[in-house]
Amino acid sequence: MKNVIPNPDLWRSWPLSRLEREYSPSSCVPSSRSFTDAYAERSREAARRFSFRPNLRWGDGDDETFDFFPAARANAPLLIFIHGGYWQELSKSDSLFIAPNCIANGIAYAAIEYTLAPHASVIAIVEQCRRAVLSLSRQASALGCDARRIFVAGSSAGAHLAAMLLVDVWQKTSAPRNDLIAGTILLSGIYDLEPLVGTYINKPLDLTNEEARILSPQRLELGRPMPVIVAWGENETSEFKRQSQTFASKLKAADFSLTSLEIAGANHFDIVFGIADPAGALGRAALDMILDGTTLVANGR
Repeated sequence: MKNVIPNPDLWRSWPLSRLEREYSPSSCVPSSRSFTDAYAERSREAARRFSFRPNLRWGDGDDETFDFFPAARANAPLLIFIHGGYWQELSKSDSLFIAPNCIANGIAYAAIEYTLAPHASVIAIVEQCRRAVLSLSRQASALGCDARRIFVAGSSAGAHLAAMLLVDVWQKTSAPRNDLIAGTILLSGIYDLEPLVGTYINKPLDLTNEEARILSPQRLELGRPMPVIVAWGENETSEFKRQSQTFASKLKAADFSLTSLEIAGANHFDIVFGIADPAGALGRAALDMILDGTTLVANGR
């Protein structure tokens, strides 16, 4: 796997303007608004077309809810999605567009809510997402899902939050079972938060260098190996590509069953549309992982 930026610390020598450009996904597209509008519209369409259960509880807080789309059959695998938005934007309601392809392939789908910065710190958000996954695991049987086949996907900041489920200290101290998660899908993520500390992105986050280090899965010991997909778009900044490639290398060295993909023609915002779409390389890889080689319903394979 070829690194776009071989030196992981090269960013330290850059002027602030370049660093902020590298960590601004919108710098690679004419406008990010068209993509976030598409999230919302496709999610509204999914909610109109399919039966789902909105605002179920995974915790007691105001934002500790999830929207759930059941599969047609009982004991189905479950895909939990953690949205992005730099820990400060978007919501579960903008993340329902993944459900139709999941349902078509016999997979239940849940989009979780968490409190956004600056109302919550990144540390608090990480803990929320961990508690959400634990709660959905406990509710799996009642939801008609197989608790042994729970997969977690995240995009951008959501990929960071999903990756924080892979670290050793959480798995050993908090996860009730060693096999709580069957696999993860990480899209265009940030796995080392330190480059963000001096940028405009950090203003609502208020991360210190020390907090950035202890919240960076790239810097933490990994836990139990499992299947992981790490993917990024062809049309992304060099730093977003490097972050994905470097974390993929860490996973591979730790004996995770790794699939790493650069998705041709995709950017930071539209890559997420391919999560469960069997027409594309990302969707095929994700469905093969979740369904463990069984038939893909959506394209009759």
